[in-house]
Amino acid sequence: MELLGRVEYRLAETKEDKQAIYRLRYNCYLREGAIRPNKHGIFKDGYDNSPNVWIFGVFLGGKLASSIRIHAATRTHPISPGMSVFEDLLGPRVQAGETIIDPTRLVVDHEQSRISPGLAYATVRLGFMASEFFRADLGLATVRTEHRAFYKRLFFMEAMGERRHYPGLKKPINLMGIHYPSVHQRIVSRYPFMASSAIERNFLFGRSQPAHALPARIEPAVGGQAAAA
Repeated sequence: MELLGRVEYRLAETKEDKQAIYRLRYNCYLREGAIRPNKHGIFKDGYDNSPNVWIFGVFLGGKLASSIRIHAATRTHPISPGMSVFEDLLGPRVQAGETIIDPTRLVVDHEQSRISPGLAYATVRLGFMASEFFRADLGLATVRTEHRAFYKRLFFMEAMGERRHYPGLKKPINLMGIHYPSVHQRIVSRYPFMASSAIERNFLFGRSQPAHALPARIEPAVGGQAAAA
């Protein structure tokens, strides 16, 4: 709760903010051995330009400390990294009218995380707020095996199917999910810092028009890395 009073959530809308986030992603993914080096020193893909995406930087003391990307997949825009890997599981649900929140590209600056260990929690809170704002039916986590325990502990998420390989990543990813309306109050009761006001949610997610145009096809990530969760 103390950390939330010091962080700033900023929707990445300028080229400069996006490039800073792409560089942070690259450094974090490379540090964890999740991707191969590339000459650009950035990590981005076509999902960063989809019409239903919100890319956030989390700033601490005016410095970019972490980031997360959030897709709100609906029948109108059935687009997200998780949808591409687990289309057989998620596609029918979206076509039936469900709304799915798919947060991906969670990265936290290594040095900042040592100073403020709660940064990961403050960052994934954005996905939780998105689920509330969009009245989601299903909240996702598409994560490597070693990260499953974090999402199970924090959001009570359960596995949905077997793990799968995704082009461009060196390790397979797991699909985890929750029926958001069923667990919302349980999560807030256990972790009060997850609560948010309608004013905060509207400020972060309430843009009147999509900020991006959907590309003709989803482009692979810079440096030959494909889009991934």
